[in-house]
Amino acid sequence: MTQRIAIQGELGSYSHEACRNERPDMDVLPCRNFEDAINAVRSGEAELAMLPVENSTYGRVADIHRLLPHSGLHIIDETFVRVHINVLGVPGAKLEDITDAHSHLVLLPQCARFLNENNIRGRVSPDNARAARDVAEAKDKTHAALASELAGEIYGLDVLARHIEDQGDNTTRFLTMSRTPDHSRRGEHGMITSFVFEVRNIPAALYKAMGGFATNGVNMTKLESYMVGGSFTATQFYADIDGHPDDPNVRLAMDELAYFTTNIEILGVYPANRDRL
Repeated sequence: MTQRIAIQGELGSYSHEACRNERPDMDVLPCRNFEDAINAVRSGEAELAMLPVENSTYGRVADIHRLLPHSGLHIIDETFVRVHINVLGVPGAKLEDITDAHSHLVLLPQCARFLNENNIRGRVSPDNARAARDVAEAKDKTHAALASELAGEIYGLDVLARHIEDQGDNTTRFLTMSRTPDHSRRGEHGMITSFVFEVRNIPAALYKAMGGFATNGVNMTKLESYMVGGSFTATQFYADIDGHPDDPNVRLAMDELAYFTTNIEILGVYPANRDRL
């Protein structure tokens, strides 16, 4: 039986594109939101989930970072999708016909310049592929979707303008999540370790905690903070580092981190994707 991989959104989304690139042998299971995609894996309805975590133009996907520590899932892989945004219209429509363009809230700012130059109003949709489906069903030549060419193929829409994103390197990073962790050394470009932690309420706790990574030569590629339980004094941090927990320098750095912090949780140990180099 073909295994399934869960995504947030409809078929034709960039998450679907990420699955086609990295897990082409799996069937895609569309889900209403990120929670449903995570729960599909937890329940066994799907084997994996493909979840976006950050975009080079828009920044982090806040909902995902909030959900990851409590998801019960483990990061086993990462992939990067070059996000090409296209204006998709019903057959026979022209770009000059378009007055309104529908897409996800995250996608609209990524092509704001094009929309302004063409006097097109951005309209928020739950998902860019859902926007494509809705535009196809409405058959209104003045409305378009901002989505992938894959969405246009699936829902029978014409591409009225290609690659309208403001930034030429617009890219989204996705994480592949599984019920089962995989800490084996694999891949050709090194390993990444992702974890969360909370700092102790003492002066310069974060500075002291980070010192172990510097003195042991461990490269930290990401560090982000989040409030815990609505408190302005309790802060949780999400971090990515180069290396494997069994590397001697990583082990020493993590030991020093533990001295100044609490609730350290490894979210995943996975190969660095070739596209991050």
